[in-house]
Amino acid sequence: MRTRLTRFTAPQRLLHWLMAICILSMLLIGIGMISVVTPNYLTLIQVHKVLGIAILVLALIRLTLRVVYGAPALPSDLPHADRFAAVSSEYIFYALMIGMPLIGWGMLSASSHPVILYGGFHLPPILPVDPGLYTLLRRTHYCLALLLFALILIHFAAMVFHKMVRNDGIFETMAPTIGVRQTENRFNPKR
Repeated sequence: MRTRLTRFTAPQRLLHWLMAICILSMLLIGIGMISVVTPNYLTLIQVHKVLGIAILVLALIRLTLRVVYGAPALPSDLPHADRFAAVSSEYIFYALMIGMPLIGWGMLSASSHPVILYGGFHLPPILPVDPGLYTLLRRTHYCLALLLFALILIHFAAMVFHKMVRNDGIFETMAPTIGVRQTENRFNPKR
């Protein structure tokens, strides 16, 4: 029987914040890639590829930890619509964190560009060379990046709402240990 968590485990919190940094960096690099026409372009592409594979690996580790350790329960007084939004956004985040790197890898495979990691290590192609498929995957990757950006903004707004308005302890379940106020009964805070 699994013990009931009041906070995510330390490895889950570490991966959450590490991935937040990686994903925000990836989005900014992606913006730079589509708006820069300088010699830095090739460097941005290489960093984007490596970071994408790192995010894929971290997301798979994070998903495994989630299955093994679970998550703290949501507050019992959380409205049904908010509960649905929390659960569905989590599924969408995992789908994007795993799907986007795979789509990027497939896009590069379809364009016959290798995914080169450090030390000249090449990942094998996962799709056949096909210009039409490349175009489709590139558009999909771009649209999903916009969706991810919007979801991050909503996630941030929800975090602020739960911390500043509801003060229901949801923020503390994923907050770093330093500076976290431990609530005696996190689901029935004194107001």
